[in-house]
Amino acid sequence: MKVSRRALYGIMAAIDLAIYGKEVPVQARSIARRQAIPIKFLEQVLLAMKKGGLIHSLRGAQGGYRLVKEPSALSVADILEVLDGPVFYPLTSPLASNGFPAKGSQSKQELLLGHIWKQVAQAEHEVLQRIRIDQLAEQQQAIEGRYIPMYHI
Repeated sequence: MKVSRRALYGIMAAIDLAIYGKEVPVQARSIARRQAIPIKFLEQVLLAMKKGGLIHSLRGAQGGYRLVKEPSALSVADILEVLDGPVFYPLTSPLASNGFPAKGSQSKQELLLGHIWKQVAQAEHEVLQRIRIDQLAEQQQAIEGRYIPMYHI
């Protein structure tokens, strides 16, 4: 499975909003700094996420972005589908009674391997649907906690 940089940045932005956007909106430049994302690219990603109904924005000095849903209700699949299109591509050819594509509607390779690719796509979608942004936010906080330098006097 290929995931675009746009989708990766969207996932990281959602994680950042889950951590820092609980109480107040988070500004794009703060997300960009913490997640090491180019600000111009992040602004495009945030706009697409807003149009997709994942986040909303508030204007003004105290403005920024917040998640529309609770992080526990937002999956990686939700973000990928908004930013990269459908994660799961159903088999579009007519099926015979045995569940396989009808003869004559596909090439030999598609007839032989099509059901395998369908199973792979379904498994990918199920995994991505189970992974929630709140889980990833907890993991990021644990990672950051391990790598914050401790200064002793």
